[in-house]
Amino acid sequence: MPTEALMETVIPGPPLRRGKVRDVYDLGDYLLLVATDRISAYDVVMANGIPGKGEMLTRMSKFWFDGFADTVPNHVESLIEEAPPELRPYASQLRGRAMLCRKLKMVPIECVVRGYLAGSGWRDYQETQSICGVPLPAGLKQCEQLPKPIFTPATKAEEGHDENITFEQACEIAGEKLMQKLRDLSLQVYQQGAEYARKRGIIIADTKLEWGLDGKEIVLADEVLTPDSSRFWPAGRYEPGRDQESFDKQYVRNYLTELVSRGEWDKKPPGPELPAEIVANTASKYRQAYRQLTGLA
Repeated sequence: MPTEALMETVIPGPPLRRGKVRDVYDLGDYLLLVATDRISAYDVVMANGIPGKGEMLTRMSKFWFDGFADTVPNHVESLIEEAPPELRPYASQLRGRAMLCRKLKMVPIECVVRGYLAGSGWRDYQETQSICGVPLPAGLKQCEQLPKPIFTPATKAEEGHDENITFEQACEIAGEKLMQKLRDLSLQVYQQGAEYARKRGIIIADTKLEWGLDGKEIVLADEVLTPDSSRFWPAGRYEPGRDQESFDKQYVRNYLTELVSRGEWDKKPPGPELPAEIVANTASKYRQAYRQLTGLA
């Protein structure tokens, strides 16, 4: 594994955009998506990254995209192991962490599926006994498995938090017919992935999916069922009624929460430098999740 984190790619031509993790370049016929080692929490990118994280995210997404190929089409043309001729001078930045993807008209809705009561869903449930307008039974515990997975859309935010909305509000934004299809496909992808992961000892508590349109074809895009877009819990240590151990960046969030409680950070940019121990342990969690799910080193 690399010992230094790749925080930003430098490739000819300005990137179409730099997200919290991904740098996106327009190559004409295709988009180049590069997962850096940046890590964010509280919607702030930290000063240093997690070495190898981008490669783990990219390889895990490719694993799932291939696994769901018979269920839904996806945007991946190829994972870059050996850079194409025009990009070979930048191969060290791309190898294993970049994907060539077809261009899509992205649907402006985050398609969130929840199988367990955690995060903002738990907070909403405590206040309203529902999530995004979906009523739930009384008396559920924190992190408890829901009677069945639920679809809880959110608006996409360029900066700051995505905002939870009702299904009806999502229909007003993207159209009822399309949202019905996206709801059904999102639930199908989540359930297939969660069932597979549980057999590998990982609970996927919830996930966020992104979809695009290629003409009239609905296409799964961005990343899928990674520790950045989902909550991954070790199944062997799962116990409802409390916060769970995780394979995702919750370890970083917990450290930052301590800084906030001591008045050493105000949740505003710039993000603090993460200590070496936090970086090493977080990198280990990403690698473990990848190995456990895929069976690959």
